[in-house]
Amino acid sequence: MSNIPPPPLAPPRTSRPRRLAHWFRSRSLRSRLTFLSAAAVAVAIALSALACWFIVEKQLYNQVRTDLASAPLPPTPRVPSLDCYSTPEAALQNQPRGITPENSGPVARDTQYVRASPTGVCLPPYATKAIELKPSDADGFQLKGGQSIIRDGQFTDGTPAVVRVSLTHFGSRPILLMVATPTQSVEDSLQGLAILLGAVSFGGILLAAAAGRLVARSSLKPVDQLTDAVEHIARTEEVGTTIPVHGDDEIARLSTSFNSMSTALANSRERQTRLIADAGHELRTPLTSLRTNVDLLIRSNDTGRPLPPATKTKLLGNMKAQMQELTVLIGDLLQLSRPDSPKAGPNLTVVALHEIAQRAVERAKLRGPGLVFETATEPWFVHGDAAGLERAVINLLDNAVKYSPPGGTIDVRLQQGVLTVRDHGPGIPPDELQYVFDRFWRSPSSRQLPGSGLGLSIVAQSVREAGGEVSLGPAGDGGPGALATVRLPGGPAPE
Repeated sequence: MSNIPPPPLAPPRTSRPRRLAHWFRSRSLRSRLTFLSAAAVAVAIALSALACWFIVEKQLYNQVRTDLASAPLPPTPRVPSLDCYSTPEAALQNQPRGITPENSGPVARDTQYVRASPTGVCLPPYATKAIELKPSDADGFQLKGGQSIIRDGQFTDGTPAVVRVSLTHFGSRPILLMVATPTQSVEDSLQGLAILLGAVSFGGILLAAAAGRLVARSSLKPVDQLTDAVEHIARTEEVGTTIPVHGDDEIARLSTSFNSMSTALANSRERQTRLIADAGHELRTPLTSLRTNVDLLIRSNDTGRPLPPATKTKLLGNMKAQMQELTVLIGDLLQLSRPDSPKAGPNLTVVALHEIAQRAVERAKLRGPGLVFETATEPWFVHGDAAGLERAVINLLDNAVKYSPPGGTIDVRLQQGVLTVRDHGPGIPPDELQYVFDRFWRSPSSRQLPGSGLGLSIVAQSVREAGGEVSLGPAGDGGPGALATVRLPGGPAPE
């Protein structure tokens, strides 16, 4: 067998509706709005035109039927006999010429008779047209006096007509009287109305397309402004750009949402820039100190003049303290780099807040061996991150330890989900309370104390992630010191 590859398969043919949908999606929003508005108006106009045409048609034909039904029947011709033939065409062909037709009402009507036995079609002398017969016309012989049948029909030459069938007598014989009114004028009027409605509809569709174009352009002007703003931000990376908002419709809501997003991005970038700048400033001090100490050790070794043991021991202790400060600062920065939103943060679990407070107090006792801790905690369970909440409580206790005088007392209470930490230090000036939870903020009176100014920021972030609130202010009893209050939603039993 030869290894001839099979011919390539032809690409599948795309159906017409799919091609139309692809074409529609490839158009601009303005073009789609124009097309949809024109299409909607076209459908509405077409339905209205059709309804108008059918209503007029019904009214005109009802008027013709009413006039024919109310018109008096022509009298039976006073002749000895009627010449009857087998078909209406034969009866008309043998009709004498030159006789004026009979008019009944404003519309000329033609009359003919139908005989049952022997079967035949009879025309009066003044008849000018013959009416085509229908099989149902034989039912007219069952009519009673004064009854009539109104039906649609036509003459033998094809002219449309409305036919009235009644039962009368010629002598003693029953005979059907058929009176027809031509409806060609009605057909001509309906045809003219159809042309007029078509022209009006076409003009209305064109006007609708033009109006839809104008409306789309006016309605999408805020969208164009929004697009220009987004392209400007993408091109220049200048977040914070806003667009004017007018009204309260959907476009205004979209513009407001964009302005809020742009402002949030600008604030986020500003916070990020400030965090980087503050972190660099805080890292510069311990790094500079470490570099100075290392340079001093290296220079002493290079020059062959070793430092005295006491000086070297102090220098190494200073370097160790600086390394610990760097470690704490880096840990705080990693803690603050977590998202502010609880949904984007760690998984929340049921946490025993009283156990966290007890462990934090035990660790704080090691950092403040000369301080007295008075603790009173009640069981309280919350939904949160155990490590984050423990870090927050430890930071509050570290802050109290740092500012407590030697031999001072620190009160720790947990009652009904409210955790309070009160120290007896110098307290916080009222004009500085609004800054205590800001990142890298440190009171001017405590700049000489160790720390980075991130501890209380971590407390605020961890409490917010658990759905709680934190505040820091003066002691409520009027005495010295500061009082930190943490409120966390939960219950005395795990849920």
